[in-house]
Amino acid sequence: MSLTVWYDAACPLCRREIAMMRRLDRRGRIAFVAIDEGSSCPIDREALLARFHAREDGRMLSGAAAFAAMWRAIPLLRPLGLAARNRVALGVLEAAYLRFLKVRPHLQRLAGGRG
Repeated sequence: MSLTVWYDAACPLCRREIAMMRRLDRRGRIAFVAIDEGSSCPIDREALLARFHAREDGRMLSGAAAFAAMWRAIPLLRPLGLAARNRVALGVLEAAYLRFLKVRPHLQRLAGGRG
């Protein structure tokens, strides 16, 4: 499996999440790419920053589907990622992710990042 994950390098929440995922990715299956001012992006930079994105086996994913792909690459989280292949489960995760996106700017300000 080939997996690339892009994350907002200016977001303290994102950096913490990715740091945890790096620790869990003991086999080094995920290529983590920090999006900053000098980054080259596979899609529009603003779109890449607006939602979580991953490319799994050549397919670009965003939101809950991107998180599920990342989980599938990490043995400890793989059961969650596999469960998210179910349309209903992925729909529930995407709804939760959309709610999170609404409060993300506030949480970023609280964490000392941009909002």
